[in-house]
Amino acid sequence: MAKDDLIKFEGKVADLTGGGNYQVQIDNGPMITARLCGKMKKFKIRVLVGDRVTVGVSPYDPSHGLVLSRQKLDRN
Repeated sequence: MAKDDLIKFEGKVADLTGGGNYQVQIDNGPMITARLCGKMKKFKIRVLVGDRVTVGVSPYDPSHGLVLSRQKLDRN
């Protein structure tokens, strides 16, 4: 399945579990397990608990997904 076929959701990282898995609370309700996509690993982008992220979810298994991007926060 290509990255274009994924359904994209916005959410907030709720918990960091072992093995590079994240628990992401989607804005409209459910909690899903997500991993970092290859580009984020390649460029060593760090994702912390509390960050807003975009998650790509397969239509076949909506309980797992990929963290596609991390939103920039305005920290004043």
